[in-house]
Amino acid sequence: MSLRLYNTRTRKKEDFQPLDPARGVRMYVCGPTVYDYAHIGNARPVIVFDVLYRLLRHLASQGEWGEGVGVKYVRNITDVDDKINARAAEEGVPIRELTERTTAQFHADMDALGCLRPDVEPRATEHIDDMKAMIEQLVEVGCAYVAEDHVLFDVSSRPDYGSLSRRSVEEMKAGARVEVAPYKRDPMDFVLWKPSKDGEPGWDSPCGIEGKGRPGWHIECSAMAERHLGEVFDIHGGGIDLQFPHHENERAQSCCAHDTEVMANFWLHNGYLMVEGEKMSKSLGNFITVRELFEGWHDVRWPGPAIKLAMLSTQYRQPIDWTVQKLEEADAFLMKAKAHAEFDDKTPPGGDFVSALSDDLNTPKAIAILNELLDAAKHGEPAIVAGASAAQQLGANLRLIGIDAQAYEGAKHLAEDRVDHAQVEEMIAARSEARKAKNFAEADRIRDELKEMGIQLKDSRDPETGEIKTTWEIAR
Repeated sequence: MSLRLYNTRTRKKEDFQPLDPARGVRMYVCGPTVYDYAHIGNARPVIVFDVLYRLLRHLASQGEWGEGVGVKYVRNITDVDDKINARAAEEGVPIRELTERTTAQFHADMDALGCLRPDVEPRATEHIDDMKAMIEQLVEVGCAYVAEDHVLFDVSSRPDYGSLSRRSVEEMKAGARVEVAPYKRDPMDFVLWKPSKDGEPGWDSPCGIEGKGRPGWHIECSAMAERHLGEVFDIHGGGIDLQFPHHENERAQSCCAHDTEVMANFWLHNGYLMVEGEKMSKSLGNFITVRELFEGWHDVRWPGPAIKLAMLSTQYRQPIDWTVQKLEEADAFLMKAKAHAEFDDKTPPGGDFVSALSDDLNTPKAIAILNELLDAAKHGEPAIVAGASAAQQLGANLRLIGIDAQAYEGAKHLAEDRVDHAQVEEMIAARSEARKAKNFAEADRIRDELKEMGIQLKDSRDPETGEIKTTWEIAR
C-alpha cells in the first residue's frame, strides 16, 4: 500500500509522492519555544512526526520512491520570543543561559519518549540574516511595508490569505487577537520585524531602519525552512493550534517571497489534547509536563515507552483525552510484550502493520495488530509472515515506531519508594508460618495490616510442589 496522508491544504487524503526524489523527502515541523519544560501537548506533535519520520525512512529504504531516495527532517528551536524574555527576567538569568537549559531539558524528555532527533535542528537566533533577507524581499515585491520602525506583512497582498485554515476575515481577526496599532494599514497585518526594547535581544534592523530589532515569530520558520529545505518542500507539520495564525502566516509570506503557489505540498496537523475530559490549563490544576509524568502523575512514575504508546492509541488528527487508563493499558501491554516478543535487528516489520501506518498514520489499527501478535506470541504461534514468528513480528513492529519493550521496566508506584521491602517480606513470611500453624486469625491480621500499608497480596499454588506462594504489589 502506498503512503496516503490527509492534507490540510486540500482537505482530503492523498497519495504521497516527493516533489523531487533527487532531493529526497523533505519535512519541516515546528519545534518548541524553549523557556520551560515541555508539556504533554508539546509532546504530541513530537511523537506523531517521529512515527511519520520513521515510516518515511522505512518506506524509502524499501525503494518506495526510487533507488537512493533519502529523508530530511527539520525541526526548529525558537530561542527568541517574548515568553523567553519574560522568564529570563523573572529568574534573573541571561537569556542564553535559560534557552540552553530548557533546550537540554526538552532533548532529554523527548529522548526518553523514544523520539529521534531531527536531521537538522536550526535555532532562530542563528538564522537572523536569513530572516532579514526574506523581509527585504517581501518589501521589495510589495507584500510588506515599513512603519514606525516595524516591518509588517500586508495581508491584502495575498488574495488567498486564509485558505489554509479556511477561515473568514472575521474568524481570523477573532482567532489572531490582532493588535490594533496606528501604524498598521489593516488590523490583520502581522509583524515581520519590530524594535527591541532595553534589555531585549536585538540585531541590526533591515530595510534601512535605525537601531536594534528582532524578528516576528512567523518569519522565523519561513526563513529556516527555506534555508534547510528549499523554497517549496514536501511536508510541513505541527499541532492544530498552529494552523492559524502561525501556519497561515508562514505560508503567505513564503509564497509571496518566492512567488510560488505553495510553501509545502502537504500540511499535516495533529489534534488537540484534553486531560481526563477537560482542557489542560494551569487554572484547572491539570497542566502536565512530560517531566512530571516521568517523576509522578497520579502517584505513578510513567516510563517513556508507555507515554508514547498511550499517545499513539488515538489517531493523530483526532482530539485525544489523556487519561490514567490509557497509560495503564500501555504499561500492561508493554510488560506482556517484554515477556513474549522476540527482539532482533533482522526481522522486517509486518506488511499489515506498515499498511496501517501508511493509511494516514492509523495507529489505533496498528496497535490492534500489535495486540493480535501478542496473543499469538503468548501461544507460541510460528511463521506467520515471511518466515517470522508472531513474537518476532511483534518485536519488529515495535522497533519500527521507536518503542523499546525489550528494556521496559514498567510503571512504578511512588508508594514503592516509601515501602520497607525487607519489612514486607518479613511480614509475609510470618503470615505463611501462621497459615501453616492454622492460626488463620493471625494470618488475616497480618494481611489486613499490609493492606493498610497499601500492599496487596496474591496467593498462588505451585503446580509442581503444591505449596502456596505469596507475591505482593503496591495497590493502585
